[in-house]
Amino acid sequence: MSHLFSPITLRELTFRNRIFVSPMCQYSSQDGLPGDWHLVHLGSRAVGGAALVMVEATAISPEGRISPGDTGIWSDAHAEAFAPIARFIREQGAVAGIQLAHAGRKASCDLPWQGGGPLGPDQRGWQPVAPSPLPFTPAHPLPREATTEEVEAIHGQFAAAARRALNAGFQMVEIHMAHGYLLHEFLSPLSNRRTDEYGGALENRMRLPLAVARTVREIWPAGLPVFVRISATDWVEGGWDLEQSLQLCRRLKEIGIDLIDCSSGGLMPEAVIPAGPGFQTPFATAVKDQLGMASGAVGWITDPVQAEQVIATGLADAVFLARELLRNPYWPLLAAGELGAEHQWPPQYLRAKP
Repeated sequence: MSHLFSPITLRELTFRNRIFVSPMCQYSSQDGLPGDWHLVHLGSRAVGGAALVMVEATAISPEGRISPGDTGIWSDAHAEAFAPIARFIREQGAVAGIQLAHAGRKASCDLPWQGGGPLGPDQRGWQPVAPSPLPFTPAHPLPREATTEEVEAIHGQFAAAARRALNAGFQMVEIHMAHGYLLHEFLSPLSNRRTDEYGGALENRMRLPLAVARTVREIWPAGLPVFVRISATDWVEGGWDLEQSLQLCRRLKEIGIDLIDCSSGGLMPEAVIPAGPGFQTPFATAVKDQLGMASGAVGWITDPVQAEQVIATGLADAVFLARELLRNPYWPLLAAGELGAEHQWPPQYLRAKP
C-alpha cells in the first residue's frame, strides 16, 4: 500500500491522498476576479487526482495584491466568481481550498512576464503598506508604515475574506504568513522595526499573525481545517528562524490551526538559500515531531518515490507540489501507477489509464 495515496482526515474533512496543490499565483485576474483561466487551471489539477487544490494567494484588499493581476476576495462579487470554481473542484473529489494573503511591502509589482518590477501610481500601482517603512529592495517603493488603526483594519479584512471564502464554497482556508508578505513582515525583526505593541519582542511581532489566525479559526466551521503557511527561516542571520517558527506554531496549535505548510525565505532578496530536492522537508519534520502538529513539506518535490518516502518515513503528513503540477496536472494519476497504488481515474480519461 502506498503511504502517499493513503487518505488523511483533518477534523471532519478527509483528503483522498497526501498530494496537495500549492497556491500558485497566475497573475491573470481582472480587478481581482477569477475567470476562465482559473477554472481550467485549478479544475485540471482536481481532475488530475490531487487531494487538495488550493487557489493562489488571494488578496484581502486591493492594496494587498502583489500585482494588478492577482485574485482577490475583498467583495461579495469576488466570492460569487469563485463559487463555480470551488464547486467544480469538489465535484472531482478534491478538497477546494484558498489561501488568504496580503502582500505588504512586496505589493504593487508588474506581472512576472512583463518584468515583475515595481509599479508606480501612474502605472496601475499604489503605495504599499508594511509594518515599517523599509522597502523590499532599493528599487521598490518606500512602503507606508501601517498605523495602529490600519493594523486593526487589516485584521478585519482577513476576517471578512474568510467569511466570503466560506460563502464561496471552499472547504479549507490557509493563512499566508510566509515569503516576505505582510504577516511574515510583522514576524521578522528584519522587516519589523516598530516600537509599539506590534513590534520589538517576539510576542509583539506575533500579535497580528496570531490575532488573524484566531479570528479565522473562529469563523471557519469547527469541522473544517485551517492551515497556515510559514517561512520557517529567513536564511539571514538575525532574522526569523526555526526556533521562533516553532514558538509561533506552538501558539497556532493552541488556537486550533490544523496543519503547518512549511516553506522558507522570501523576506530578504540577499538571502542565500540552499535550494535542492527536499531542502525544506526538515522544517516540516521539526513541526511534526516537536509539536505533534500535522505538517506539509514543500519545495523541489518532483518524483513519486521521493514524495512516497517523505510520507512513509513520517517526515511530513502531506506534500505540497507546485512547479511539478504546473508541468503536469495529471502527475498524481501517473504517480499512482508508478507506486502501484489504487487511484480512481476520471471516467472520461479511462482509455488513457496505463
